Amino acid sequence: MNRKPKGRSPTRGSSGRSYRNDTGLTRQPKKMRGRKPSSQRWLTRQLNDPFVAEAKSKGFRSRAALKLAQIDDRHKLLRPGMSIVDLGCAPGGWLQVVADRCRIGIGDAKLVGIDLLETDILADVEIFVGDMTDPVMLDKVRNAVGGNAHGVLSDMAADTTGHRPTDHLRTTALLEAALHFAMEVLVVDGFFLSKCFRGGAEQSVLSIMQRNFTTVRHVKPAASRKESVESYVLATGFHGQGGWDVDSADEDADDQQSPTGENGGYSPI
Repeated sequence: MNRKPKGRSPTRGSSGRSYRNDTGLTRQPKKMRGRKPSSQRWLTRQLNDPFVAEAKSKGFRSRAALKLAQIDDRHKLLRPGMSIVDLGCAPGGWLQVVADRCRIGIGDAKLVGIDLLETDILADVEIFVGDMTDPVMLDKVRNAVGGNAHGVLSDMAADTTGHRPTDHLRTTALLEAALHFAMEVLVVDGFFLSKCFRGGAEQSVLSIMQRNFTTVRHVKPAASRKESVESYVLATGFHGQGGWDVDSADEDADDQQSPTGENGGYSPI
């Protein structure tokens, strides 16, 4: 006599629909065979991420677009008529947000994107394929915006190696390069917003920001996963009077407090 199973599968019922498993996730990718465990976890997380679905429904090219939108909703950075530079702009999610909120293509508003990778075109947006550290790129950007920019954005992060200290150092190097670029092209009272991985090595770069901007703070939008070391550093009120002295910044970093913010220097959105 065949016996009926006493219970359902931990992830699927008789209807074939997914049920919540011990990870707390309800949906599972259909094709998992042959994939590495890390890839399986990433796919499962993507399927269950409400921000992935929201970004898709709004026509954004990336989930990251929601991070910028949430930061701007809180801090009111982007305004019609502004000139903005987006470093590491591919695939273009942040460009979409800026183009909409600054009304790019109307009046004097300008938007420039830079990336080593090709980025699909957007109406009225100037996109350069190249290295932001190339001195020629500064001239291209200034020509494109007609002078200097009101804001510089960077969502750049180095490719991960799986070794957290190494990943932190590599992304901090990108933060430093982005800040250097920003200080070359920003107007007085301009702003700089960049991805920043917490870990300690970023303190010298934050010290340079504190000497050259009126206010520096950490922000973590809701679309940035809680378990991630990712946050964003927002520097406003650029004046550039502090100069660029990494050695002095290292000394200052030992004495100065963390940038403005709640929860140990990080103000959640």
